[in-house]
Amino acid sequence: MPTTANLTYPAPALGLLRDLLIVAVLVSIVHYADNVANYADYPAPTSAPAPSQELITASWFIFTAFGAAGLAFFVRRRITPAAACLAVYSMSGLVGLGHYTVPGATDMAWWRQLHVVADIACGIAVLAFAVWIVRRRRAYGL
Repeated sequence: MPTTANLTYPAPALGLLRDLLIVAVLVSIVHYADNVANYADYPAPTSAPAPSQELITASWFIFTAFGAAGLAFFVRRRITPAAACLAVYSMSGLVGLGHYTVPGATDMAWWRQLHVVADIACGIAVLAFAVWIVRRRRAYGL
């Protein structure tokens, strides 16, 4: 097992995580802002209540705080809490899958589909990163 002095992990992954979070936050700003500003343009669920504009707004801030905490923990090499926070943050994008459980979601404008799908993809990428760092930490004794 390598010593702490010989570790290069997670330093090389820090740039990847930083870039991933920058893209994810920017995409989520577009998605959440559009969702709030154009709330009536999104198809509403018929079998359950739709989340309110206030809940959507608050959710963005809460999820983003988890993303920031995940990055801060990762910088401090606290892999388990970093992964947990990043997994929570990934839900910011993954929750976008809920749009496609509502009839009419595929009829939304192409640009709206684009940012919803991009947000979902960012959620998948952040969750994959969280899983990856947990699996790799054992190899480095973290």
